[in-house]
Amino acid sequence: MSIVIKTPEQIEGIRKSSKLAGQVLQYIEPFVKEGVDTEYLDDLIRKFMEDNGAIPATLGYHGYPKSSCISLNNVVCHGIPSKDTVLKNGDILNIDVTCILDGYFGDTSRMYTVGEVTPKAQQLIDDTLHALNLGIQQVKPGNYLGNIGYVISRFARTRNYGVVYEFCGHGIGMEFHEDPQVDHASRKNSGPKLRPGMTFTIEPMLNEGRPKVEINEEDGWTATTIDGKLSAQFEHTILVTATGFEVLTDVKGDYPIS
Repeated sequence: MSIVIKTPEQIEGIRKSSKLAGQVLQYIEPFVKEGVDTEYLDDLIRKFMEDNGAIPATLGYHGYPKSSCISLNNVVCHGIPSKDTVLKNGDILNIDVTCILDGYFGDTSRMYTVGEVTPKAQQLIDDTLHALNLGIQQVKPGNYLGNIGYVISRFARTRNYGVVYEFCGHGIGMEFHEDPQVDHASRKNSGPKLRPGMTFTIEPMLNEGRPKVEINEEDGWTATTIDGKLSAQFEHTILVTATGFEVLTDVKGDYPIS
């Protein structure tokens, strides 16, 4: 495993790209409503990035055709925006964006709701955000990387959720995907120790039912739950600081720098 420790100059570049990614998710929120198709949202996302001097990292990545991933209901991740996918009352969806700004990458995602969702769906969303926050609190120099996934999976089990293990967080900054791999179900005190200057994503995906996913054979991307039950995900790009963490994609001030 070759984990890149970023320089102060690189960290500043990643910080700016990550901030823009967070701003994309803020910008798109008022457009997420009943009757809107997901390709329309994707077009707005691409234009917002381009107007701010960035390009979408997903567009053309290993052949991926769009500027974001928009995953509805039982779609776990990598949902391809389409004119045929129209939002309706009761939908829950994840929008995942990655910006490249001046050569640096920032990656984030969050959940949105359309109209009135069921209490069970809202609870899944709330619990997935809580799981992410538990993982973030493990980020500090000297702690083991595996403790992020350990606390996430331990909490998820108390709520009887399946923790998706076929996708994970990852190092990011100079490239879209770098070392380390950040699993969301890990053994306690496993993996490398965290060091200041590491940057990576934490992005737990919790399923109402079983953890396994299946990939659409036609498009090669769309991952859905195998039992048709709901899935939720949140993601932030994190910097390990000298004393704790900085959530680089936080644009709302939800995470004070530790």
